[in-house]
Amino acid sequence: MQNMVTYKDLLNFSIKFQNNALGHVAMHSVTNNGLLKSALNQEVLRRCTHHFSTQLKQGSITNQKKSGRCWMFAATNCMRYQVIHRFHLKDFELSQNYPLFYDKLEKSNYFLESIIETLDEPVQGRLVSHLLRDPLGDGGQWDMFANLVEKYGMVPKDAMPETEVSSGTSEMDASMTEKLREDACILRTMHEQGKEENELRDAKDEMMEEIYTMLCICLGCPPEKFDFEFTNEDGKFTRDEGLTPKEFYQKYIAMDLSDYVSLINAPTADKPFDRSYTVKYLGNVVGGNPVRYLNLPIERLKQAAAAQMKDGEPVWFGCDVGKSSDRDSGVMDPYLYDREGLFGVRFGMDKGQRLTYGQSLMTHAMVLTGVDEDHKGNFLRWRVENSWGKDYGKDGYFTMSDDWFTEYTYQVVVHKKYLTSRELSAYLSDPIELEPWDPMGSLA
Repeated sequence: MQNMVTYKDLLNFSIKFQNNALGHVAMHSVTNNGLLKSALNQEVLRRCTHHFSTQLKQGSITNQKKSGRCWMFAATNCMRYQVIHRFHLKDFELSQNYPLFYDKLEKSNYFLESIIETLDEPVQGRLVSHLLRDPLGDGGQWDMFANLVEKYGMVPKDAMPETEVSSGTSEMDASMTEKLREDACILRTMHEQGKEENELRDAKDEMMEEIYTMLCICLGCPPEKFDFEFTNEDGKFTRDEGLTPKEFYQKYIAMDLSDYVSLINAPTADKPFDRSYTVKYLGNVVGGNPVRYLNLPIERLKQAAAAQMKDGEPVWFGCDVGKSSDRDSGVMDPYLYDREGLFGVRFGMDKGQRLTYGQSLMTHAMVLTGVDEDHKGNFLRWRVENSWGKDYGKDGYFTMSDDWFTEYTYQVVVHKKYLTSRELSAYLSDPIELEPWDPMGSLA
């Protein structure tokens, strides 16, 4: 068996392609129009309409702009739904800049603590290399958001509005990442020089003060107290003065986030269903609750999500948004692009294989606000509230086919009452620890 491409191989490949009439048509189409436009399946676009048998009314579409805060936008969009409907508001938005500030602060502390914990690990080993790769990226998980809310509360958008940096985080992230890697180098060098732990911790305190200063300069100082003012749909004006962020959360949002459970669908051989999982070195708040998942068959994720929406509450979910989705139409369907017909090759990996071989993982979080079922109760499509502004999809909303849900949705967060007693017991059991680089450790 040969181990290299020969000129004879190239000649045979060329002759076969020259005799492939359909291949030439495809080549002309792709070189002129692009791959995905050439493969776009119009039948799928016609089938994936924006009509749903269950549909929740939400406020105006939000826009994360040039930041990776989808998980925060999805969480705050779920929470603002409670405020809008409890207090009869036409529209309302929570601050996404406020949790961003404290997430960056807490991630910095989490990173430095992880560096201290791994001082005796080789710097070029897999673990420390993983920690250094992305110390405080924009991504996150539901449990990480819950930890922020538990510790710091929430505020309306008016109390801590967006800044140029919160809407485009790359420059801040680059500067802070450089600083944190330098801090890691300093701490490890001090350890190599035989410095005591108290000396390392004094140095870390100074590092955290610098991080706080950088965040204030980029994002503004978070409010300690503020006035909440609103006018409801009946024209009644309300002003609630001197609220702390935690008081505001408890009074106006009043969601007990400890009641919400992350369900995942990871159909891989190393992750049996009906077991709970966590991921090593995945978190933001030191001392907060660890990220915890319950792995279930995909139909259970669908059933729980649909039940929660029918009871009048949207659903946070995580998926691989870049696969088989069209931003312009807002359609998400695994058959949206006929790449097999275009290339004449087969793409045959199943969901578990795509996870195992790095072809797919969770990359984005959004909100389910509707579902369409036929007369037999079969799920047909799902309504998705995105956070990319009104210019994508249908006024910011996407339509996800049920097949796409099966293939590319990895996580939904629902109230624990939608789990069976057996499932809840499995969720509360001691979780299996996954390695930090496991695909289920990816952040939305």
